[in-house]
Amino acid sequence: MKIVARGLTHLAVLGCLLAAGTAFGADPVKIGVVDLQKVLEASNAGKAAQNELKVQRDKMQADLKQRGTEIQEIESRMKRESMVMSKEAREQKEREHRIKVSDFQAMQRKYQSDLQEVERKLMGELQKEISGLVAEMAKKDGFTLIISNIGVIYSQPAIDLTDRLIQELNARPAKKPGQ
Repeated sequence: MKIVARGLTHLAVLGCLLAAGTAFGADPVKIGVVDLQKVLEASNAGKAAQNELKVQRDKMQADLKQRGTEIQEIESRMKRESMVMSKEAREQKEREHRIKVSDFQAMQRKYQSDLQEVERKLMGELQKEISGLVAEMAKKDGFTLIISNIGVIYSQPAIDLTDRLIQELNARPAKKPGQ
């Protein structure tokens, strides 16, 4: 019942918007839709941001892999030498191992946080650039509303501005990610 009422309310609001535009002799409502995921995947700026993120991720993973290998070497050395070590030496090696493992885990958390921050920064910059470009397109072509396709169940292909947005975004001078 609530769904029907909500649907009728949305239909009434849309009807009022359309009627208001024609009743006052104003321009008809012009709506556009943009697939932001496609823009991220297909535009040069989106690819550059994704590449920068991948470079950062790969660098961090390589460092973590190296430190993980060091920890494994310490573990295997401890196993091999545990029978010939004194109790104090074994305890010292175990303490060093725990410290290395703790440092490794802290580094994993820090890298994860750093990576998320880099992603937020890159995506924020890209989103700002896309929003500015969409606003320019809307003003230039008289769009009343341009929305993301997220949550849109159906739209006519004719109002999809994604490919045009990608072309215009690619035509802009390339910025290095993080600038």
